[in-house]
Formats: sequence, C-alpha cells, structure tokens
Amino acid sequence: FDIFADIFFTPGKMAPKTTGKRPGENLGCRMIMLVTAQEMRKYLGDADGFYTAWIDRCIKDLQTLFLHEDIKAVLENVAPDGSIIDHFDERTQNPGHAIEGAWFILEEARYRGAETHKDLIDTACKMIDWSLERGWDPKFGGLLYYTDVFGGPVQEYWHNMKFWWPHDEALIGTCLAYVMTGDEKYAEWHERIREWSFSHLQDPEHGEWFGYCERDGSPANGLKGSMWKSFFHHPRALWNCAHYFGAIPEPTTHH
Repeated sequence: FDIFADIFFTPGKMAPKTTGKRPGENLGCRMIMLVTAQEMRKYLGDADGFYTAWIDRCIKDLQTLFLHEDIKAVLENVAPDGSIIDHFDERTQNPGHAIEGAWFILEEARYRGAETHKDLIDTACKMIDWSLERGWDPKFGGLLYYTDVFGGPVQEYWHNMKFWWPHDEALIGTCLAYVMTGDEKYAEWHERIREWSFSHLQDPEHGEWFGYCERDGSPANGLKGSMWKSFFHHPRALWNCAHYFGAIPEPTTHH
C-alpha cells in the first residue's frame, strides 16, 4: 500500500481519483472472498480457523450491510453503515450476483450442518427469493441483468439483457435451496429457469451456451467465448447441479 500511495498520492505525481464524498461498501468483494476462503479451506485444511474466520466475517457483512429486510432487497453497493445511497450506482441491483452469493452461504450451511445452521439457510433463501422476485422478467422470462431497487431507470444500457451467467448461478442456487429445504417452490423455480435457459441460451446445433440475449430472449450475437464469456459459470453450474442432486459423488479433498 505504501508503494502505491507514494506513486499515486505524492504531490506532483498523480492526483487521487476519489473524493470521499460518497464512501461505500461492495457486495462483490465479500462474496468472492467467501468462496475463495471456502475453496482454500477445502484443499489446504483449516487447523487454525483462519479461513473459517474470513468466511464468518464475509457472511456477517452480507447479513448486516447488504440485506434490507424492510424492502426485501439485496443491495450491490451501500454506505459504510449499510444504508442506501440514493444514486444510480448504489440503487443498482444485480440479481444474478446476489443469487451466486446466496448459494455460497448455502454451501457453508451444508458444510457445517444444516440442522445447526438454519440461520445461514434462512439468509441465503431470502437472498434467492428477493432476487428472483425483483430480477425475473415478468414479460419475457429470464433474469434481467440489472434492476433499480426503487424501480427507477438504470444507468447501464445493457440492464434489460439476459446474460448467460446469472442463469447458471440461479440454477445452482435453486437446486441447492431445494435440496436443503425441501421447499417445492425452489424445484419449480429451478425448472422454470432451466427451461428458459436451455431454450434461449443453448446452441442446439453446436452445443454450449450463447453468452448474450436481448430482453425478448433472441440471441444478441453468436458469441460463446470472450474475455468475459469464459469456461467457468456454465460448467460449474452443470457440475454443481448434478452433484447436489446426487449424480456426482462428493469430491475427494487433499489436505
């Protein structure tokens, strides 16, 4: 940090780009740190509880800063105290992102024991329920990429497109929620998402999924691989759904 501070903040070198006028906290870094710590713990062990402590910290932040029970919403960016900042950036929700974070929490409950960690299941299911309610397109089906928490306009011009990865994450989230709760609504949601995804994103001739659809579900282009549309979300979704439904056994870990 000192090196970067010397480069960027020393007078005469480069002025800082931040003003401190709208400080905030971000959901994305918490969920990525959460799943990274889970993977590290799985394969490296956790004798001193280091990774579990990071997992607990990330989950607590998600629960206390980004979940807003009063309006049933998961915020992507909030003020340091968790309150909503009335600005384009902080009002913007990413339903697929929230659902992805939710199944990371469900996986933690599965790891620790569902019977003794119902609070984690409750948190994750709220994130899934609220995100599907706010993100599922009532007119054309599929998950909208961005929505505004108050129903206002969204700054990003691709906000009403249907990207591949939110549907992959929603398939995993609803699958695991059903397995862990037995609630039929998650089986119904899973089938609804699966049907929409494979009828709009799947290439019936050459396989794989297209990356991007217009709001009405028509392919925006034929792109299947790019800097962003990579070999990640889709294989992970297929593997995890098969795994959680029992078709693939628990993987062997090496400590």
